[in-house]
Amino acid sequence: MSDPAQSAPVAPAFRERVLALVARIPEGHVMTYGQLALLAGNPGAARQAGFVMNSLVGGVSTGGDGLPWHRVINAQGRVSTHKVGFGDMQEGLLRAEGVVLDGTGRCDLAARQWWPEEERGAPPTPLL
Repeated sequence: MSDPAQSAPVAPAFRERVLALVARIPEGHVMTYGQLALLAGNPGAARQAGFVMNSLVGGVSTGGDGLPWHRVINAQGRVSTHKVGFGDMQEGLLRAEGVVLDGTGRCDLAARQWWPEEERGAPPTPLL
């Protein structure tokens, strides 16, 4: 995640769709930035989904406006918030919900990644 002042503009409708999806992520599960972009109607806009999540950084310490921001991770199954000083907090919140992180800080996306019921056909075939 980068400095919000340096982020690219994000369309308000895309932002709202991303935040609505984040609000639905169940405890103990995660979504990736790319997955958020795909489900919000802008495949390939993972970076923009990250900008939306980064905009919550000011509210992270107070719960990110009540959104489970900590349940959004990168495509490698790791948190991306160490750069902005919240990585340890995010990992702790995920562990508290039962998300197991291995010695490298990676969670098993196959086991923990959440897809909305209406998008059950959406999970793509893993590339790796």
